[in-house]
Parts: sequence; C-alpha cells; structure tokens
Amino acid sequence: MNRYIPLILAGVFLNAAAQIVIKKGMMQIGTFAFSLKNMVPVGIKVASSPFVILGIMFYVISLVLWLMVLSRVDVSYAYPMLSVGYIVAALFGKYIFNEPVGPVRWAGIIIICIGVYLITRSAT
Repeated sequence: MNRYIPLILAGVFLNAAAQIVIKKGMMQIGTFAFSLKNMVPVGIKVASSPFVILGIMFYVISLVLWLMVLSRVDVSYAYPMLSVGYIVAALFGKYIFNEPVGPVRWAGIIIICIGVYLITRSAT
C-alpha cells in the first residue's frame, strides 16, 4: 500500500490547494449575509471568481485521484491520510494569509503527523 502514497498525497495536496485558492477568492468577494436578496449577486461574484473556479477544478482533479486511490487501497489506510491536508492548510493559512497558528495548533499538527506516520507503518 505504501507504493500508493504519492497518489494519495497528490489528491490530498490538490484538495488542500482547493481550499486555499477558494479562501483567496472569498477574501476578494468579502463577507456577505445569507439571504434570498444576496443569493444572485453573491452567486454571480462566486461563480465568476477565477480563484473559486480554480479551486473547483482542483477539487475535481482531487476527486478523480481519490477514486483511483480507493480502487487500489484499503479505505482504512487511505482515509486517515486526508489529515495531511490539515497540516498543509494550517501552513498555508499561516504563511499566505498570516493567520495565527499558536502552540496548541502546532501541537495538534505534530500529533496528526505522528498519527499519519503510524498509519503508513501499519500497511501490509
């Protein structure tokens, strides 16, 4: 199963990249109230945002890769690997969006890394 780690990680990184570029697109659009009045104007802004469109494309490619993964690997092995996306998203959030990532979050990220390592060591 370890031979599929590159395929798994490619899907995970694309999924995290989708989150990042969609976040960038939504930062440009700004906050908005959820209401019927805003549905069309905000929907047009979201649908015409290059970052949101790119993020959706990343999601689609990630989904195709994930389908390939699930056809080859036990779900009990593959699914926990999605947690690597948390690490990537936290790092991008900190270094691209200047989001605060304090010691407790870093501790959580380290625990996630240890868990993913243990899961990859358990492969048969």
